[in-house]
Amino acid sequence: MTRTIDYGNLMHSAMRGLIKTVLQDVSEHGLPGNHHFFITFDTGHPDAKLADWLIDRYPGEMTVVMQHWFDNLEIGDEGFGVTLNFGDAPETLYIPYDAIKTFVDPSVEFGLRFETAEEDDEDLEPLEIVRDDDSEEPHADADVVSLDSFRK
Repeated sequence: MTRTIDYGNLMHSAMRGLIKTVLQDVSEHGLPGNHHFFITFDTGHPDAKLADWLIDRYPGEMTVVMQHWFDNLEIGDEGFGVTLNFGDAPETLYIPYDAIKTFVDPSVEFGLRFETAEEDDEDLEPLEIVRDDDSEEPHADADVVSLDSFRK
């Protein structure tokens, strides 16, 4: 049997390491300037931890925003924990890095999308954004790097 290099999974691992590094810096120094993040993740991931009412409301995936108010950002090797405000109700979430589907910082038009082999762009539904501040709309013009194009 011929062994091959799995570039797709290696890229995913490297990009999740990038997210971990960025979040670690934010946990130590706060968000600089206008930076903020839209993070979409799989709410059904076995290691994701969030309130039952959030799982009921977002049974497949949800997008959270880290911008104006977040607390208790704790970075781990496999994921991160953060407390966010949902309609004046703080909730603590734990998001494994491998549950992340998209990570976008619209302030600098940076984005990553993690796709599985079963997904393609035609099957993706619009993201529902959960915001703690409705005064700003997400930027739709951010460049999203699709790592699926590197897979065979």
